[in-house]
Amino acid sequence: MEIRHTATQDLETVMTLYENARAFMAAHGNPNQWGPTNWPPRSLIEKDIASGHSYVCVDGTEILAVFYYIAGPDIEPTYATIENGQWKDPSPYGVVHRIATSHKVHGAGAFCINWAFSQCRHLRIDTHTDNVVMQNLLRKLGFSYCGIIYVHEDHDPRLAFEKVGDPE
Repeated sequence: MEIRHTATQDLETVMTLYENARAFMAAHGNPNQWGPTNWPPRSLIEKDIASGHSYVCVDGTEILAVFYYIAGPDIEPTYATIENGQWKDPSPYGVVHRIATSHKVHGAGAFCINWAFSQCRHLRIDTHTDNVVMQNLLRKLGFSYCGIIYVHEDHDPRLAFEKVGDPE
């Protein structure tokens, strides 16, 4: 598996991955994170691709996963305030959002998150309280629960996780 920027010609496959992810989440006790609003919208994914922050995990020519990744100081406004806890490290960090996998290859999601962590060695991720699958994956990958943040779009609470490593 390898990670590359998402290309415009990948858009239909990526949107199918998100459609399948909504069905998977609903079947695993998480129908509200993306389901009711058909999140993420096509226009946002087009913007992600144009900005160069959308990535796909591929095996040969097959797309196995998609995610959004960006790094820098204070890049996620919703992370400025955290309740019932605190971030571990105030330094610049990377963020992964909108991760979805095809479920064709076990470990594609972990591969994406580990790739993002390798880019910056300080990664923050949030997830819905019902997304137990993602919470378990994050803990398995060494992330620590830090508290609750609120997503600006719907003011929904999200569980915030962080992983900090030594620079390589």
